[in-house]
Amino acid sequence: MKDGSVIQIAHVVRNLDEAMKAYHETLGMGPWNVYKFAPPDVRDSEVNGKPSDHAYWLAVTWRDGIQFELIQPGTGRSIYDDFLDKHGEGLHHLKLYYTDCAKALADYTKRGFKIIQSGKFDEDEFYYLDTEKTLGYVIELGNNGKIREPLRRYPA
Repeated sequence: MKDGSVIQIAHVVRNLDEAMKAYHETLGMGPWNVYKFAPPDVRDSEVNGKPSDHAYWLAVTWRDGIQFELIQPGTGRSIYDDFLDKHGEGLHHLKLYYTDCAKALADYTKRGFKIIQSGKFDEDEFYYLDTEKTLGYVIELGNNGKIREPLRRYPA
């Protein structure tokens, strides 16, 4: 991976299990690794610059060097809830890889893009930028850090 490479395409969904099944049956995608992202496992979680204790479920799988992610909001308010309210299910963000997220963030914020959600999970750190008005979707910056084994897989 090189800095700025697209490493993930993510969709927000209302029902994670139905979405995994649809992607698996329609496109042959999987197996999906399923995680729950919530405190205290998610550290330094913020939404719109304020500490947040929101929780969400996500599933990931790889295809042709790109990670596909499905996200289902859980408790608390997040940018995923806002997206569902405004657009319904669909493409939410592309994740760009950076070895030095702080340096990349400084560059993006200098260009006027603010962080709308962020956090850390194991060795992974992630920062969502307010790029929807400019690009039509959100950009996530992250380091693709190592994370724990999933809670479950689909199909099992």
